[in-house]
Amino acid sequence: MAKPTAVEFTAGRIEELLANSPAFAKVEDNFYVLRQGSAYVYVHVLPWDPDRALVRLVAQLAGGVEMTPDLAIRLLRLNTRMRFGSFGYVPNGSCVILTHTLLGGSTLDADELISAVRTVALLADEYDDRIVEEAGGKRMQDLLDDSLTSVLLADLGGGEGWDG
Repeated sequence: MAKPTAVEFTAGRIEELLANSPAFAKVEDNFYVLRQGSAYVYVHVLPWDPDRALVRLVAQLAGGVEMTPDLAIRLLRLNTRMRFGSFGYVPNGSCVILTHTLLGGSTLDADELISAVRTVALLADEYDDRIVEEAGGKRMQDLLDDSLTSVLLADLGGGEGWDG
């Protein structure tokens, strides 16, 4: 049997360490999601170099946020105090995110992974509310709820009621 690649090893380790959590779900190979309150943390295992892997944690905190100089400075100041993760901004979708990256492969430490995931999840759950309150937009949970409602209404005949 061939030795697993760094990506395969890392994905297996993540599943081994997090699969028993009711907040954890495997979306597809090398891609997972964890929920903490109103926040979701995406865990993606990525190849790096020929024989290495990265574990990228990404929490989309709020969409539809206008990036102002005040908000940018506030997020940069917070970044200087973070133990795990840093805030960023994705112009497509006007989305404030929280990201953190770990080195995967055989050096992936269980305590480091669990601490990073837990910290990013708790920070995401705290700061999604703060960002929306201070800068506007919607929490990603609210955007998902809106999207689901639209799909359900479309399935019921365009939202015209139960009788169609």
